[in-house]
Amino acid sequence: MSRIDRVEIHPFRFQAQNMGLGLHSAAGVGNVIFKEKSSFSAQRFAVRILCDDGVSGEYVTHWVGTPSSLGQCLMLAPNLLGRDPEQRAIIYDDLKREARAYDHMGHGPLDIALWDLAGKKYNTSVSRLIGGYRDRLPTYASTYHGQMEVGGLDTPAAFADYALACKEAGFVGFKIHGWHDGNAAKEAANILGVRRAVGDGMQVMVDPACQLRTWMDALYVGRACDEAGCLWYEDPYRDSGVAVEGHRRLREKLQTPILVSEHVRGVEQKANFLLAGGCDMIHADPEYDLGITGALKIATFCEALGLDVQLHACGPAHRAVLSALRNSHYYEMALMGPGMTNLVPPVYTNGYSDQPEDIAPDGTVPVPDGPGLGVVYDWDFIEANRTGFHQFTA
Repeated sequence: MSRIDRVEIHPFRFQAQNMGLGLHSAAGVGNVIFKEKSSFSAQRFAVRILCDDGVSGEYVTHWVGTPSSLGQCLMLAPNLLGRDPEQRAIIYDDLKREARAYDHMGHGPLDIALWDLAGKKYNTSVSRLIGGYRDRLPTYASTYHGQMEVGGLDTPAAFADYALACKEAGFVGFKIHGWHDGNAAKEAANILGVRRAVGDGMQVMVDPACQLRTWMDALYVGRACDEAGCLWYEDPYRDSGVAVEGHRRLREKLQTPILVSEHVRGVEQKANFLLAGGCDMIHADPEYDLGITGALKIATFCEALGLDVQLHACGPAHRAVLSALRNSHYYEMALMGPGMTNLVPPVYTNGYSDQPEDIAPDGTVPVPDGPGLGVVYDWDFIEANRTGFHQFTA
Protein backbone atom coordinates (compact mmCIF):
# COMPACT_ATOMS: atom_id res chain seq x y z
CA MET A 1 0.00 0.00 0.00
CA SER A 2 1.28 3.45 -0.91
CA ARG A 3 1.82 6.13 1.72
CA ILE A 4 2.28 9.82 1.01
CA ASP A 5 5.69 10.85 2.30
CA ARG A 6 6.21 14.18 0.51
CA VAL A 7 4.12 17.06 -0.83
CA GLU A 8 5.74 19.81 -2.90
CA ILE A 9 4.22 23.12 -3.90
CA HIS A 10 5.98 25.22 -6.52
CA PRO A 11 4.75 28.81 -7.09
CA PHE A 12 6.00 30.18 -10.40
CA ARG A 13 5.47 33.03 -12.87
CA PHE A 14 5.26 33.33 -16.64
CA GLN A 15 5.01 36.26 -19.05
CA ALA A 16 2.16 37.00 -21.46
CA GLN A 17 2.84 39.45 -24.26
CA ASN A 18 0.52 42.30 -25.34
CA MET A 19 -1.40 42.10 -22.07
CA GLY A 20 -1.46 44.21 -18.95
CA LEU A 21 -3.58 45.84 -16.29
CA GLY A 22 -5.76 48.83 -17.06
CA LEU A 23 -7.87 51.15 -14.95
CA HIS A 24 -9.22 48.14 -13.09
CA SER A 25 -5.74 47.44 -11.81
CA ALA A 26 -6.17 44.48 -9.45
CA ALA A 27 -4.57 41.38 -10.95
CA GLY A 28 -7.53 39.12 -10.33
CA VAL A 29 -9.05 36.57 -12.67
CA GLY A 30 -10.19 38.21 -15.88
CA ASN A 31 -9.01 41.72 -15.02
CA VAL A 32 -6.25 41.89 -17.60
CA ILE A 33 -6.63 43.82 -20.85
CA PHE A 34 -5.11 43.87 -24.31
CA LYS A 35 -2.14 46.22 -24.08
CA GLU A 36 0.08 46.29 -27.12
CA LYS A 37 3.84 45.96 -26.54
CA SER A 38 3.28 45.32 -22.83
CA SER A 39 4.09 42.18 -20.84
CA PHE A 40 1.99 40.75 -18.03
CA SER A 41 3.47 38.54 -15.31
CA ALA A 42 1.03 35.82 -14.24
CA GLN A 43 1.38 33.67 -11.13
CA ARG A 44 0.37 30.02 -10.80
CA PHE A 45 1.52 27.08 -8.67
CA ALA A 46 2.22 23.40 -9.19
CA VAL A 47 1.44 20.58 -6.76
CA ARG A 48 3.36 17.31 -6.60
CA ILE A 49 2.37 14.45 -4.25
CA LEU A 50 4.94 11.66 -3.82
CA CYS A 51 4.63 8.28 -2.10
CA ASP A 52 7.06 5.91 -0.42
CA ASP A 53 6.75 3.38 -3.26
CA GLY A 54 7.60 5.89 -5.99
CA VAL A 55 4.04 6.62 -7.14
CA SER A 56 3.31 10.31 -7.64
CA GLY A 57 0.60 12.72 -8.77
CA GLU A 58 0.81 16.26 -10.12
CA TYR A 59 -1.36 19.24 -10.95
CA VAL A 60 -0.62 22.75 -12.18
CA THR A 61 -3.28 25.34 -11.39
CA HIS A 62 -5.10 27.45 -13.96
CA TRP A 63 -7.54 30.06 -12.56
CA VAL A 64 -7.21 29.05 -8.91
CA GLY A 65 -3.48 29.87 -8.91
CA THR A 66 -3.79 33.01 -6.78
CA PRO A 67 -1.84 34.05 -3.67
CA SER A 68 -4.97 33.45 -1.59
CA SER A 69 -5.43 29.88 -2.83
CA LEU A 70 -1.71 29.19 -2.55
CA GLY A 71 -1.86 30.11 1.15
CA GLN A 72 -4.70 27.68 1.77
CA CYS A 73 -2.98 24.93 -0.21
CA LEU A 74 0.12 25.37 1.96
CA MET A 75 -2.06 25.17 5.05
CA LEU A 76 -3.75 21.95 3.90
CA ALA A 77 -0.81 20.08 2.35
CA PRO A 78 0.68 18.68 5.60
CA ASN A 79 -2.60 16.88 6.27
CA LEU A 80 -1.78 14.48 3.43
CA LEU A 81 1.42 13.12 4.96
CA GLY A 82 1.32 9.46 5.95
CA ARG A 83 -2.03 8.94 4.24
CA ASP A 84 -3.05 6.29 1.72
CA PRO A 85 -3.46 8.42 -1.43
CA GLU A 86 -6.32 6.25 -2.70
CA GLN A 87 -8.52 7.10 0.28
CA ARG A 88 -9.69 10.23 -1.51
CA ALA A 89 -13.15 10.25 0.06
CA ILE A 90 -11.96 10.54 3.67
CA ILE A 91 -9.14 12.89 2.65
CA TYR A 92 -11.79 15.08 0.99
CA ASP A 93 -13.80 15.16 4.23
CA ASP A 94 -10.76 15.86 6.38
CA LEU A 95 -9.52 18.73 4.19
CA LYS A 96 -13.04 20.16 3.99
CA ARG A 97 -13.24 20.19 7.77
CA GLU A 98 -9.75 21.69 8.08
CA ALA A 99 -10.68 24.60 5.76
CA ARG A 100 -14.12 25.16 7.29
CA ALA A 101 -13.26 28.71 8.39
CA TYR A 102 -12.00 29.66 4.92
CA ASP A 103 -13.28 29.56 1.34
CA HIS A 104 -11.82 26.11 0.44
CA MET A 105 -10.04 27.37 -2.69
CA GLY A 106 -6.76 25.65 -1.80
CA HIS A 107 -8.35 22.21 -1.51
CA GLY A 108 -9.01 21.48 -5.18
CA PRO A 109 -5.42 21.25 -6.50
CA LEU A 110 -4.52 18.65 -3.86
CA ASP A 111 -7.51 16.46 -4.66
CA ILE A 112 -6.85 16.73 -8.41
CA ALA A 113 -3.23 15.64 -7.87
CA LEU A 114 -4.50 12.61 -5.91
CA TRP A 115 -6.68 11.60 -8.88
CA ASP A 116 -3.70 12.06 -11.20
CA LEU A 117 -1.71 9.78 -8.87
CA ALA A 118 -4.41 7.09 -8.98
CA GLY A 119 -4.56 7.14 -12.76
CA LYS A 120 -0.80 6.84 -13.06
CA LYS A 121 -0.69 4.04 -10.49
CA TYR A 122 -3.15 1.96 -12.53
CA ASN A 123 -1.92 3.22 -15.92
CA THR A 124 -5.30 4.61 -16.93
CA SER A 125 -6.82 8.05 -17.44
CA VAL A 126 -8.80 9.91 -14.82
CA SER A 127 -11.58 10.14 -17.41
CA ARG A 128 -11.80 6.36 -17.52
CA LEU A 129 -11.56 6.06 -13.71
CA ILE A 130 -14.70 8.19 -13.32
CA GLY A 131 -16.62 6.59 -16.19
CA GLY A 132 -15.91 9.06 -18.96
CA TYR A 133 -17.64 8.25 -22.24
CA ARG A 134 -16.93 11.35 -24.37
CA ASP A 135 -13.56 11.75 -26.01
CA ARG A 136 -14.23 15.20 -27.52
CA LEU A 137 -16.03 18.16 -25.95
CA PRO A 138 -17.98 20.91 -27.74
CA THR A 139 -16.39 24.19 -26.68
CA TYR A 140 -17.50 27.78 -26.25
CA ALA A 141 -15.44 30.96 -26.27
CA SER A 142 -15.45 32.81 -22.94
CA THR A 143 -14.17 36.36 -23.23
CA TYR A 144 -12.00 38.54 -21.10
CA HIS A 145 -13.79 41.55 -19.64
CA GLY A 146 -14.38 44.57 -21.79
CA GLN A 147 -11.79 47.31 -21.38
CA MET A 148 -12.11 51.07 -21.15
CA GLU A 149 -8.75 51.63 -22.88
CA VAL A 150 -8.54 51.59 -26.68
CA GLY A 151 -7.89 48.11 -28.07
CA GLY A 152 -9.12 44.61 -27.44
CA LEU A 153 -12.76 44.31 -26.36
CA ASP A 154 -13.26 48.05 -25.95
CA THR A 155 -16.68 48.57 -27.58
CA PRO A 156 -19.86 46.63 -28.36
CA ALA A 157 -18.70 46.60 -31.99
CA ALA A 158 -15.45 44.91 -30.93
CA PHE A 159 -17.42 42.25 -29.04
CA ALA A 160 -19.66 41.66 -32.05
CA ASP A 161 -16.70 41.35 -34.42
CA TYR A 162 -14.93 38.95 -32.08
CA ALA A 163 -18.07 36.84 -31.60
CA LEU A 164 -18.38 36.45 -35.35
CA ALA A 165 -14.70 35.49 -35.62
CA CYS A 166 -15.21 32.84 -32.91
CA LYS A 167 -18.24 31.48 -34.74
CA GLU A 168 -16.24 31.23 -37.94
CA ALA A 169 -13.46 29.44 -36.03
CA GLY A 170 -15.93 26.75 -34.99
CA PHE A 171 -16.81 27.64 -31.39
CA VAL A 172 -20.33 26.49 -30.54
CA GLY A 173 -21.02 29.41 -28.19
CA PHE A 174 -19.82 32.81 -27.07
CA LYS A 175 -19.93 34.04 -23.46
CA ILE A 176 -19.76 37.76 -22.82
CA HIS A 177 -17.90 39.15 -19.81
CA GLY A 178 -18.74 42.85 -20.04
CA TRP A 179 -17.19 45.95 -18.53
CA HIS A 180 -16.24 46.59 -14.91
CA ASP A 181 -18.25 49.81 -14.60
CA GLY A 182 -21.63 48.05 -14.36
CA ASN A 183 -23.34 50.15 -17.05
CA ALA A 184 -26.58 48.22 -17.55
CA ALA A 185 -27.59 50.03 -20.77
CA LYS A 186 -24.22 49.33 -22.37
CA GLU A 187 -24.32 45.68 -21.29
CA ALA A 188 -27.80 45.19 -22.73
CA ALA A 189 -26.81 46.82 -26.03
CA ASN A 190 -23.72 44.62 -26.16
CA ILE A 191 -25.77 41.44 -25.78
CA LEU A 192 -28.16 42.41 -28.56
CA GLY A 193 -25.29 43.48 -30.81
CA VAL A 194 -23.53 40.14 -30.39
CA ARG A 195 -26.75 38.26 -31.20
CA ARG A 196 -27.24 40.29 -34.38
CA ALA A 197 -23.64 39.59 -35.41
CA VAL A 198 -23.73 35.82 -34.98
CA GLY A 199 -27.35 35.20 -35.91
CA ASP A 200 -29.27 32.23 -34.57
CA GLY A 201 -26.63 29.58 -35.25
CA MET A 202 -24.50 30.16 -32.15
CA GLN A 203 -25.25 29.97 -28.44
CA VAL A 204 -24.81 33.25 -26.55
CA MET A 205 -24.24 33.36 -22.79
CA VAL A 206 -23.81 36.37 -20.50
CA ASP A 207 -21.71 36.69 -17.33
CA PRO A 208 -21.46 40.21 -15.86
CA ALA A 209 -19.27 38.67 -13.12
CA CYS A 210 -21.27 40.44 -10.40
CA GLN A 211 -20.50 43.91 -11.83
CA LEU A 212 -24.06 45.19 -12.26
CA ARG A 213 -24.72 47.41 -9.28
CA THR A 214 -28.33 46.65 -8.37
CA TRP A 215 -31.07 44.05 -8.69
CA MET A 216 -32.93 46.39 -11.06
CA ASP A 217 -29.84 46.59 -13.27
CA ALA A 218 -29.74 42.80 -13.30
CA LEU A 219 -33.38 42.66 -14.33
CA TYR A 220 -32.81 45.18 -17.14
CA VAL A 221 -29.89 43.23 -18.58
CA GLY A 222 -31.76 39.96 -18.04
CA ARG A 223 -34.55 41.19 -20.29
CA ALA A 224 -31.96 41.78 -23.01
CA CYS A 225 -30.85 38.18 -22.46
CA ASP A 226 -34.45 37.10 -23.03
CA GLU A 227 -34.68 39.13 -26.23
CA ALA A 228 -31.39 37.67 -27.48
CA GLY A 229 -32.41 34.11 -26.62
CA CYS A 230 -29.39 33.54 -24.39
CA LEU A 231 -28.60 30.04 -23.18
CA TRP A 232 -27.97 31.29 -19.66
CA TYR A 233 -27.45 34.41 -17.52
CA GLU A 234 -24.69 34.13 -14.94
CA ASP A 235 -23.68 35.98 -11.75
CA PRO A 236 -25.32 39.28 -12.69
CA TYR A 237 -25.02 41.71 -9.80
CA ARG A 238 -23.17 42.95 -6.73
CA ASP A 239 -24.53 40.43 -4.24
CA SER A 240 -21.37 38.54 -5.36
CA GLY A 241 -23.49 35.63 -6.57
CA VAL A 242 -24.63 34.39 -3.17
CA ALA A 243 -28.04 35.99 -2.46
CA VAL A 244 -30.70 33.28 -2.82
CA GLU A 245 -33.74 35.51 -2.49
CA GLY A 246 -32.60 38.10 -5.01
CA HIS A 247 -31.89 35.46 -7.63
CA ARG A 248 -35.12 33.61 -6.91
CA ARG A 249 -37.07 36.80 -7.62
CA LEU A 250 -34.99 37.45 -10.73
CA ARG A 251 -35.81 33.97 -12.03
CA GLU A 252 -39.53 34.68 -11.62
CA LYS A 253 -39.32 37.60 -14.05
CA LEU A 254 -37.00 36.19 -16.72
CA GLN A 255 -37.14 33.44 -19.33
CA THR A 256 -33.37 32.97 -19.57
CA PRO A 257 -32.08 30.26 -17.19
CA ILE A 258 -30.05 31.63 -14.28
CA LEU A 259 -26.64 30.04 -13.73
CA VAL A 260 -25.30 30.97 -10.29
CA SER A 261 -23.19 29.44 -7.50
CA GLU A 262 -19.66 29.80 -8.88
CA HIS A 263 -18.98 31.66 -5.62
CA VAL A 264 -20.97 29.32 -3.38
CA ARG A 265 -18.47 26.69 -2.32
CA GLY A 266 -19.06 22.95 -2.04
CA VAL A 267 -21.95 20.55 -2.55
CA GLU A 268 -23.85 21.34 0.66
CA GLN A 269 -24.07 25.08 0.09
CA LYS A 270 -24.80 24.70 -3.62
CA ALA A 271 -27.59 22.27 -2.75
CA ASN A 272 -29.08 24.78 -0.32
CA PHE A 273 -28.88 27.53 -2.95
CA LEU A 274 -30.56 25.46 -5.66
CA LEU A 275 -33.27 23.97 -3.45
CA ALA A 276 -34.18 27.44 -2.19
CA GLY A 277 -34.83 28.54 -5.77
CA GLY A 278 -31.73 30.66 -6.31
CA CYS A 279 -30.85 29.32 -9.76
CA ASP A 280 -31.84 27.04 -12.60
CA MET A 281 -28.39 25.53 -13.04
CA ILE A 282 -25.40 25.01 -10.78
CA HIS A 283 -21.82 25.93 -11.61
CA ALA A 284 -19.06 23.53 -10.57
CA ASP A 285 -15.29 23.66 -10.99
CA PRO A 286 -12.75 20.97 -9.97
CA GLU A 287 -10.30 23.70 -8.94
CA TYR A 288 -12.82 25.83 -7.02
CA ASP A 289 -15.10 23.13 -5.59
CA LEU A 290 -12.78 20.88 -3.58
CA GLY A 291 -11.37 18.91 -6.48
CA ILE A 292 -12.63 16.28 -8.87
CA THR A 293 -14.18 14.57 -5.85
CA GLY A 294 -16.19 17.70 -5.02
CA ALA A 295 -17.20 18.41 -8.62
CA LEU A 296 -18.54 14.88 -9.07
CA LYS A 297 -20.60 15.19 -5.88
CA ILE A 298 -22.15 18.42 -7.20
CA ALA A 299 -22.92 16.92 -10.61
CA THR A 300 -24.54 13.86 -9.02
CA PHE A 301 -26.70 16.06 -6.79
CA CYS A 302 -27.91 18.01 -9.82
CA GLU A 303 -28.60 14.79 -11.72
CA ALA A 304 -30.63 13.46 -8.77
CA LEU A 305 -32.94 16.48 -9.19
CA GLY A 306 -33.09 16.05 -12.96
CA LEU A 307 -31.20 19.31 -13.50
CA ASP A 308 -28.15 20.40 -15.45
CA VAL A 309 -24.73 21.39 -14.17
CA GLN A 310 -22.19 23.56 -15.97
CA LEU A 311 -18.43 23.29 -15.49
CA HIS A 312 -16.63 26.57 -14.95
CA ALA A 313 -13.31 27.33 -16.70
CA CYS A 314 -10.83 25.01 -18.36
CA GLY A 315 -8.08 22.50 -17.71
CA PRO A 316 -7.28 18.78 -17.94
CA ALA A 317 -9.24 18.04 -14.74
CA HIS A 318 -12.25 19.89 -16.15
CA ARG A 319 -12.09 17.87 -19.36
CA ALA A 320 -11.94 14.61 -17.42
CA VAL A 321 -14.99 15.50 -15.33
CA LEU A 322 -17.01 16.78 -18.27
CA SER A 323 -16.26 13.61 -20.22
CA ALA A 324 -18.29 11.66 -17.64
CA LEU A 325 -21.29 14.00 -17.24
CA ARG A 326 -24.56 13.39 -19.04
CA ASN A 327 -26.24 16.45 -17.57
CA SER A 328 -23.83 19.09 -18.86
CA HIS A 329 -23.35 20.95 -22.11
CA TYR A 330 -20.14 22.67 -23.15
CA TYR A 331 -16.50 23.10 -22.24
CA GLU A 332 -15.51 26.68 -21.41
CA MET A 333 -12.33 27.95 -23.07
CA ALA A 334 -11.62 30.73 -20.61
CA LEU A 335 -10.47 33.34 -21.16
CA MET A 336 -10.22 34.73 -24.70
CA GLY A 337 -9.93 38.06 -26.48
CA PRO A 338 -8.61 39.47 -29.75
CA GLY A 339 -4.82 39.47 -29.67
CA MET A 340 -4.84 37.99 -26.16
CA THR A 341 -3.48 34.64 -25.06
CA ASN A 342 -5.44 32.51 -22.62
CA LEU A 343 -3.54 32.96 -19.34
CA VAL A 344 -3.20 29.26 -18.61
CA PRO A 345 0.39 28.32 -17.78
CA PRO A 346 2.56 27.21 -20.74
CA VAL A 347 3.67 24.02 -19.02
CA TYR A 348 2.37 21.23 -21.28
CA THR A 349 4.79 19.16 -23.36
CA ASN A 350 2.42 16.65 -24.98
CA GLY A 351 0.30 18.94 -27.16
CA TYR A 352 -2.39 19.78 -24.62
CA SER A 353 -3.72 23.30 -25.22
CA ASP A 354 -6.43 25.69 -24.04
CA GLN A 355 -5.48 28.34 -26.58
CA PRO A 356 -8.21 29.36 -29.04
CA GLU A 357 -6.11 28.72 -32.13
CA ASP A 358 -5.93 25.03 -31.22
CA ILE A 359 -9.66 24.28 -31.27
CA ALA A 360 -10.65 21.71 -33.89
CA PRO A 361 -12.65 22.84 -36.94
CA ASP A 362 -15.72 21.09 -35.53
CA GLY A 363 -15.56 23.25 -32.38
CA THR A 364 -14.32 20.54 -30.02
CA VAL A 365 -11.31 19.82 -27.83
CA PRO A 366 -10.03 16.32 -26.96
CA VAL A 367 -10.21 14.64 -23.57
CA PRO A 368 -6.68 13.52 -22.64
CA ASP A 369 -6.51 9.73 -22.51
CA GLY A 370 -3.00 9.15 -21.13
CA PRO A 371 -2.32 7.96 -17.56
CA GLY A 372 -3.69 10.23 -14.84
CA LEU A 373 -4.81 13.59 -16.16
CA GLY A 374 -3.18 12.65 -19.45
CA VAL A 375 -0.84 15.62 -19.59
CA VAL A 376 2.93 15.87 -19.22
CA TYR A 377 4.21 18.93 -17.38
CA ASP A 378 7.38 20.81 -18.24
CA TRP A 379 9.05 20.71 -14.83
CA ASP A 380 12.17 22.36 -16.22
CA PHE A 381 10.05 25.42 -17.06
CA ILE A 382 8.28 25.38 -13.70
CA GLU A 383 11.50 25.13 -11.71
CA ALA A 384 13.29 27.74 -13.84
CA ASN A 385 10.47 30.22 -13.16
CA ARG A 386 9.79 29.40 -9.51
CA THR A 387 9.22 32.19 -7.04
CA GLY A 388 9.37 29.83 -4.08
CA PHE A 389 9.48 26.20 -3.08
CA HIS A 390 7.54 24.51 -0.24
CA GLN A 391 8.16 20.92 0.77
CA PHE A 392 6.38 18.92 3.46
CA THR A 393 7.78 15.54 4.49
CA ALA A 394 6.60 12.74 6.72
